[in-house]
Amino acid sequence: MRFLPATAISRLRSSSSNRLLCFLRSSSPLPAAASTALSSHPTLQSNGDGDANQQPQLLWWHRAIVPLTLAASAGVFSLDLLHAPAYCDPLLHHQYGLAESTDLSKEVPNVFIDELKTILQDDMTLDYDERYFHGKPQNSFHKAVNVPDVVVYPRSQDDVQKIVIACNKYKVPVVPYGGATSIEGHTLAPNGGVCIDTSMMKNVKTLHIEDMDVVVEPGIGWMELNEYLKPYGLFFPLDPGPGATIGGMCATRCSGSLAVRYGTMKDNVISLQVVLGNGDIVKTASRARKSAAGYDLTRLIIGSEGTLGVITEVTLRLQKLPQHSVVAMCNFSTIKDAADVAIATMLSGIQVSRVELLDEVMIQAINFANGKELPEVPTMMFEFIGTEAYAREQTLLVQKIVSEHGGTDFVFVEDPDAKKELWKIRKEALWACFAMAPTFEAMITDVCVPLSKLAECISKSKEILDASQLLCTVIAHAGDGNFHTIILFDPELEEHKLEAEKLNHFMVHTALSMEGTCTGEHGVGTGKMKYLEEELGMGALKTMKRIKAALDPNNIMNPGKIIPPHVCL
Repeated sequence: MRFLPATAISRLRSSSSNRLLCFLRSSSPLPAAASTALSSHPTLQSNGDGDANQQPQLLWWHRAIVPLTLAASAGVFSLDLLHAPAYCDPLLHHQYGLAESTDLSKEVPNVFIDELKTILQDDMTLDYDERYFHGKPQNSFHKAVNVPDVVVYPRSQDDVQKIVIACNKYKVPVVPYGGATSIEGHTLAPNGGVCIDTSMMKNVKTLHIEDMDVVVEPGIGWMELNEYLKPYGLFFPLDPGPGATIGGMCATRCSGSLAVRYGTMKDNVISLQVVLGNGDIVKTASRARKSAAGYDLTRLIIGSEGTLGVITEVTLRLQKLPQHSVVAMCNFSTIKDAADVAIATMLSGIQVSRVELLDEVMIQAINFANGKELPEVPTMMFEFIGTEAYAREQTLLVQKIVSEHGGTDFVFVEDPDAKKELWKIRKEALWACFAMAPTFEAMITDVCVPLSKLAECISKSKEILDASQLLCTVIAHAGDGNFHTIILFDPELEEHKLEAEKLNHFMVHTALSMEGTCTGEHGVGTGKMKYLEEELGMGALKTMKRIKAALDPNNIMNPGKIIPPHVCL
């Protein structure tokens, strides 16, 4: 039995074909006669990889008479390709190339490639290995079903604008690419197209020391930026995974362990410059610390994951490097007790800068990977900053809260090397997990709940994680209700993959049942789309789709991300 794939439906571009799409939504199977006719057409055949899970979304005929009539009257589908798609499925656009293709001259228009060469000279590549590298997630369990048709390396906003104008002209998808540290498949290129790698745009354009802000290009990493700022006594306070770039951090609305003190990306970006899908350059705000002028376009773009435009400039809010800091660590008999301490600490009003929780399996992995002998029990880590006297005072107050909740082995350090060693435990947690199972892959997921629900949510999740045959660890930014699970599985075993998915679903649905979110900081990408209707409702998703349609009418900007394909206008 064959069904009509969405890539074939993308040829139904005329106004009359758009009306036809409403018939393509039921679950009636394709009749045998129509199946034979369709399977013989070259544009309607599968890519031959034999993996049904990697095929585009299937759309089935509503009634047998529709395809039979079309097949009898026309033989094949040859409707106009140039009309705009109905906004009923983000997969309804051209697909250029397949993952195994290396002869790009046959897959994208030669005139388009020639235009890119005129714009970029040598700052682009058609090399398959480079395209494969950019199309395959580096830190994600999501699989690539395609690769970009070309990878470009712009050096300026002007380059980006010209690239996007060319892509819009030829209806070629655009996938922005930063540090490749995203988790949920944000940089996948399921429809091929152009990958815009911003690694050549990493300049610090202007530093305003007295205003405590900095203007940067999107390709600079947060760690590189902080090295630049250190001599001025300033730093940018968000600290996601090593390698993350400022542009990618804006696109995914990331945060990190310091968010409990300084907020997330949306709280630390003052203004952006963005190239929209039609090539327009938009400045989202002034450099003032606050403004009530017009719509908040800055927050609209932050978290949009490249679906509304390509970020080309970012103005960031900076902070003074703290005079003094103290790092503390303590142990608990249960993860619920540890989470209760996080809640009690936040309710006390103590201004901690970090509150991190690691479960006993995570500590076991750290011991195994680093030859340490830490007690293999739920563990909490804190950081306190300010003057020396203030930081110590806050440390002692938290020590009292810990003791009241059954915590033990409370230790704190102030020596720079000792503090660095303690935080190294947390920062290298993922690699410690891989050391325990080096041939396995990791499904890394995160949820976030209201702080009062944190202990209950983690406890319920731990019950099913501990009962699983898979190796599962929990790490939490406990001060803001956000926690992560690293689920290690053998990619060669289908039952492992299904079990990992089941655990992920349980965590997400548990969080949603407590008025939480399916992702606290990793973003949506392709991996969390399926949960958005339950979390936000169809009204919110249709509003997002209307915004997308208004700013990107040709649907070229990172298509297939954030908005679920069943959302119709």
